[in-house]
Amino acid sequence: MRGETAAHMIRRLRQAKGWSQARLAAEANRAAGLPDSLKRQDVYRYEKGKRTPREWLPFIAAALDVPVIELEQAAATGPQEKAPVTVADFLPETDPLAPLNVRQGRRIGMGDVTDLAGRVHGLRLADDFLAGGDLIGAALRELRSAVKLYREGSHAAEVGRALLSQIGELAQIAGWIASDAGRHEEAERIYKLGISAAQQAADTTLVGNLAGSLAYQYSNTGQAKEGLILAQAALEAAGEEAPPKARALYLDRVAWAHTKANEPQPAMRALGEASEALSNDSGDRAAPQYLYWVEAGELQVMESRVYTELKRPLRAVPLLREVLARYNATHTRELALYLSWLAVALADANEPEEAAATAQRVLTLSADVASERTAERVKVVLHRLEKYRDVPEVREVLDDAA
Repeated sequence: MRGETAAHMIRRLRQAKGWSQARLAAEANRAAGLPDSLKRQDVYRYEKGKRTPREWLPFIAAALDVPVIELEQAAATGPQEKAPVTVADFLPETDPLAPLNVRQGRRIGMGDVTDLAGRVHGLRLADDFLAGGDLIGAALRELRSAVKLYREGSHAAEVGRALLSQIGELAQIAGWIASDAGRHEEAERIYKLGISAAQQAADTTLVGNLAGSLAYQYSNTGQAKEGLILAQAALEAAGEEAPPKARALYLDRVAWAHTKANEPQPAMRALGEASEALSNDSGDRAAPQYLYWVEAGELQVMESRVYTELKRPLRAVPLLREVLARYNATHTRELALYLSWLAVALADANEPEEAAATAQRVLTLSADVASERTAERVKVVLHRLEKYRDVPEVREVLDDAA
């Protein structure tokens, strides 16, 4: 490519091979015969143009199967336009999954990976019924145990990649649980650990899921700009070949990020693209097990939430009522959350009596749920009802809550 810099060339060729930055560092080390000399963070700096490879040029060229002269010419090229933001830009320079120099643990096999996968799925199913405050202890214990297994145990390359994928999946649900428990800084660290694991396993769909989950947290905790940038990077990381369910989910998160950034039109476009992606699911590209819950009804929920946030209650209320009419009442936390959106939409539609009745259901359902998400939604609902305090039904709900 004419005028391409070394930073762009290294990144382009690495991604064409489907390698993580850690994988490229390992391959360059192998070419140089110097184990562990080049680190993932070095590759990151090369790709961001913060540093020139110099003495590592021949070995990086060998790893990427490109003539060294091409990389040298690219290194001599002047600065170009700023490289797009990627998921890697949100990761710390140190690798929390770096194996110990001397592994003294037992030999890890696929049976261990299968056992971990079963526990991860069990934790995910438990999250359907229990809140973050109930599950955070178990989630953190499982994550610490899995990371220790990877860092201290010995295993074949294939087993190592499979174990990294399971650590990534575990980090996604553990991060979600930590966020639900209101432990946002801890959730951010967990998500980033998971992204690192998924990247090293070259699992782009899982990278997108983890990065999208962190973007969703950013959007909901006052970091709208960061949430939007990361949500778009997560969609890009997953790529066009991601399963339709995955693309639908990642587009939904982009829609929400645009909504929280007060960008209605891009939000609407992303919602439409999410629906189109899901409708194109022919089964040719099977979705990972962890996306079992992504279906048309969930997209309706996000659509209705976007309409509520953008103060379009005439579109939000019918959608929410349709979803709630068929929703599983045993999923207490989600039911309370969805009803909270309906209460707000009804208040925006100037239906204070109905809003009050719905708000009362939210209060009742969330009373014994150890979820920071529901607690925050209760505050939003009560705040929105304040302007109708003169309505007896509303006043009764507000007084009871107080």
